[in-house]
Amino acid sequence: MANKGISRKHTARTNVWSDSAWTVKHGRLVPRGRPRNVAQLFKVLGEKLPYSSLDTVEGDMKAKGISREGVYIAHDSMGAPRYIGRGSVFGRLRSHKKGHKLELLYFSFYIVEEKAHEREIETLLIRGASHLLEFNNKKKRVGISPGNIRDYEPGTTFYERQYKKGKRKTKRKRPAK
Repeated sequence: MANKGISRKHTARTNVWSDSAWTVKHGRLVPRGRPRNVAQLFKVLGEKLPYSSLDTVEGDMKAKGISREGVYIAHDSMGAPRYIGRGSVFGRLRSHKKGHKLELLYFSFYIVEEKAHEREIETLLIRGASHLLEFNNKKKRVGISPGNIRDYEPGTTFYERQYKKGKRKTKRKRPAK
């Protein structure tokens, strides 16, 4: 039996934006069957939209009274994330594009229902994509070292890897012969 999913996609008939290769539409996910009493994480999201649709998508959201504060990702031509951040989504994406005109072709954004979770979502995305984030030099962490657990919200239960207590054993260097 095929998994039918927990929601149906209702897409508007009109385009928000289009060019010769792409079309951007908006829509809403509608629950199947009896709706559950589960709060949604995101108010609005868009994934891997062409950068040339940025102003039009922002204008559409503004006209509908939708907040434009959240978490965003700037992607290169292969769809790899190159910059992840949070704040004023469209303004920040515009400034990253200005600094990397040729590299950045797509963007994603996530407007979070509960603003307090923006930092956690940003942290999760950055940790997952760390070695790909060429333009996030201050935030990325390459290697096996974990990030700071305090980047997550207070009250979160966690498991953390730590070095064993005491002096670490090091290999003794042999004198050169």
